[in-house]
Amino acid sequence: MEVRIQSIHFDASEQLQVFIQKKVAKLEKYYDDIKKVEVSLKVVKPETAENKEAGVKVIVPNGDFYASKICDTFEEAIDLSVEAVEKQLPAFPAVPSWHPHGRGWADRSFCPHT
Repeated sequence: MEVRIQSIHFDASEQLQVFIQKKVAKLEKYYDDIKKVEVSLKVVKPETAENKEAGVKVIVPNGDFYASKICDTFEEAIDLSVEAVEKQLPAFPAVPSWHPHGRGWADRSFCPHT
């Protein structure tokens, strides 16, 4: 799984990048065929208490999922965004990797193997 972190108009610290990698890695337990995860970070203006925005986009073979949250810290925003994406992933109908049709969606309304 490829992880791309984009911080808009600032440089994300190494510590924040490690935190993001750790949180995003947990998504694989919900869906094993994640191709790419894109995380965008930005500071919302004007400067207020809750001005850190994190967006998490998860790309899978037949679609993608997105969640964005604004919080006091980037860590909190990432936590909530990843949690929101986690809730979307289990509902996504994937064919198990052991299935004869392989990974991804079963494009058939009838499958003798299920």
